[in-house]
Amino acid sequence: VQLQASGGGLVQAGGSLRLSCAASGRTLSGYAMGWFRQAPGKDREFVAGIGQIGGRIYYADSVKGRFTISRDNAKNMVYLQMNSLNPEDTAVYYCAAGLGLADLLSSTILYWGKGTQVTVSS
Repeated sequence: VQLQASGGGLVQAGGSLRLSCAASGRTLSGYAMGWFRQAPGKDREFVAGIGQIGGRIYYADSVKGRFTISRDNAKNMVYLQMNSLNPEDTAVYYCAAGLGLADLLSSTILYWGKGTQVTVSS
């Protein structure tokens, strides 16, 4: 599976962005999907994850109530709607696929996508 994230950019604090993750090579329906991010000088961290059919969703505490993960298995796409962005959200965002949500939460990842830069100015 090849994953490609897009939709990043520069936004002012309080603004919104919608990230997309497009998959090719295999259907995403068999995988739990997640978003991770890595800020400069920091480790990569889990942001949000969604189960194979979208029934189970987890968010990092830092983004709860602001970010929404969703998926469209028919289009082989995963999305991350990010609202109320703040400078602490500045990072490279990656989409990832795993066998289940537990794997995503433990960073046991089968496939990583190339990242997309999100920069939030104050």
